Amino acid sequence: MSETIFMGGGGDGYSAPQNLLLGKANRHGLIAGATGTGKTVTLQIMAEGFSAAGVPVFLSDVKGDLSGLAVSGSADFKLHAPFMTRAETIGLDLQYDSFPVTFWDLFGEKGHPIRATVAEMGPLLLSRLMDLTDVQEGVLNVAFRVADEEGLPLLDLKDLQALLVWVGQNAKDLSLRYGNVASSSIGAIQRQLLVLENQGGSSLFGEPALDLADMMRTRDGRGEINILAADQLMGSPRLYATFLLWLLSELFEELPEVGNPDKPKLVFFFDEAHLLFDDAPKALVDKVEQVARLIRSKGVGVYFVTQNPGDIPDDVLGQLGNRVQHALRAFTAKDRKELKAAAETYRDNPAFDTADAIQQVGTGEAVTSFLDRKGIPQIVERTLIRPPSSQLGPIDAPTRTAIMSASDMAGKYDKTMDRDSAFEMLSKRAEAAAKAAEEAEAEEAQLEEKEREFKAARRYDGGRSTKRSTRSRRASDDSFGGAIASVVVKELKGTTGRRLVRGILGSLFKGR
Repeated sequence: MSETIFMGGGGDGYSAPQNLLLGKANRHGLIAGATGTGKTVTLQIMAEGFSAAGVPVFLSDVKGDLSGLAVSGSADFKLHAPFMTRAETIGLDLQYDSFPVTFWDLFGEKGHPIRATVAEMGPLLLSRLMDLTDVQEGVLNVAFRVADEEGLPLLDLKDLQALLVWVGQNAKDLSLRYGNVASSSIGAIQRQLLVLENQGGSSLFGEPALDLADMMRTRDGRGEINILAADQLMGSPRLYATFLLWLLSELFEELPEVGNPDKPKLVFFFDEAHLLFDDAPKALVDKVEQVARLIRSKGVGVYFVTQNPGDIPDDVLGQLGNRVQHALRAFTAKDRKELKAAAETYRDNPAFDTADAIQQVGTGEAVTSFLDRKGIPQIVERTLIRPPSSQLGPIDAPTRTAIMSASDMAGKYDKTMDRDSAFEMLSKRAEAAAKAAEEAEAEEAQLEEKEREFKAARRYDGGRSTKRSTRSRRASDDSFGGAIASVVVKELKGTTGRRLVRGILGSLFKGR
């Protein structure tokens, strides 16, 4: 097995062969460039290289073009023709090939369904997903805390909606323990949950949740390429970015430490990475920076794909050791500033000016810098990117359907589960409280009827002697056991049902 992935090279004016070292691939990377400059092809050949080396890959297919990884390219395919000359130029004996692919789709249309539970997503990412204020995020954290303490599983959106209703009903008690829980904040969160549901969020949350092991498989020695259909998902960019960050965070939380492996355990491509950082709160950016810094010790390489390196915060950008920079255009003063900033992140090559090279490279060309065996970035080079072995462009619908039907994942995630969770548990408590209230009201009605009979009996005895009346009252009192005094009856009237309901629904906070 090769220890490198061949990325390209060139003739006059271009670099010697450029290779990405597998042993340094978990040091993360960047694929950047303006629209139409070749980022998708670069992503495709990287995915091929990692798969051939036995490394599983996850990537999102924003435009639908990357599904071609599943079938072999061919010399007579119109999109491959221009690449034949390039293969000769860089000295590549191009062999067409297909790669093992599993298709995924949050909506279950162009791939196997992929889900997470609300509890796994957590309050931080959910707050980002729903664009909550700090106060609203605080209330959401209270809800998660209560669910955790009381054993209320949060699996899907209706669980969270039911829990928030309960939090609102018990806001007074909760405020004493956790701080102000305002009904206005709860209402705002419920409205955002409705928006999320309308955007397709209900398809994301539920069970069976994704088993990360299903994304880290190999097939006949090749790494599985997991392709998330994201063309429809991009209609909800915040949902797209939050889901990918959740998946990255789950990998960070669940995978064991492996140090510096000979090759990554998984390579994760984060396409349209600017969506992750646009208007992101500092807490979220800090989380991304932490994950990027530490996840490489779990054997995971993260490659951000975006139009401009300036889209990535400096603390994250500084950790991206392997870089492929396609062309940037400089039409405005802001463009020129961003171009200069991008050029300054590379080690200078005395043979050319980096900023000029970034402007001048054509489609399918790039300036590149990869880590050497000591982990040091090499000087920037102008590179002709090699052509892919798999098909350029999307596959047709029947081919996709056939691949999905033959997949090991077929049937595993297709049918949703709806086991007892917060919604069902709170519903049962409410039903039990309502039944108890009805029984109490019936008992109260019986008591009132007996009281009326008792009073009627006293009125009937009114003409008799005082001594006899007194004995009669004592006999009547004794017949009721002396336990049902008029004061107790008065206390029970009109309050028993309400007290029982409050007592049962408020039982979460008794005995603490």
